[in-house]
Amino acid sequence: MLAVPGDWVGERPLYEVKANLFKGLAHPLRIRVLEVLAADADEVAVTTLLAETGLEPSHLSQHLGVLRRNHLVVAERRGSQVYYRLAYPQVADLLVTARELLGQILVTNTAQLALAEALPTTAAGARR
Repeated sequence: MLAVPGDWVGERPLYEVKANLFKGLAHPLRIRVLEVLAADADEVAVTTLLAETGLEPSHLSQHLGVLRRNHLVVAERRGSQVYYRLAYPQVADLLVTARELLGQILVTNTAQLALAEALPTTAAGARR
């Protein structure tokens, strides 16, 4: 995923860096974790993330590791508990933008499907 800044700034095209960021986001459970974190104003305990996602601790740990390596979340240990929060408020903005985009895609596809269903069938198509 994303490496340390010196490894990519000026050495790799920005589109590659962006692609790696999206690879870090490319799992439904990581999106779910980010949504839980985005819904909370401050931070969320790992125990809460486990309850919200239904993941086994080892699987959640792996997903959180990917999110940390991609600088999307930060963690803080206090006693025996670890708390997570979004690293940047723009992560929550990105989730909102993705939801809006998906909504627009759905509206467009639904309209196109309705238009296609309203088309008359051809004689050749009717014989099949």
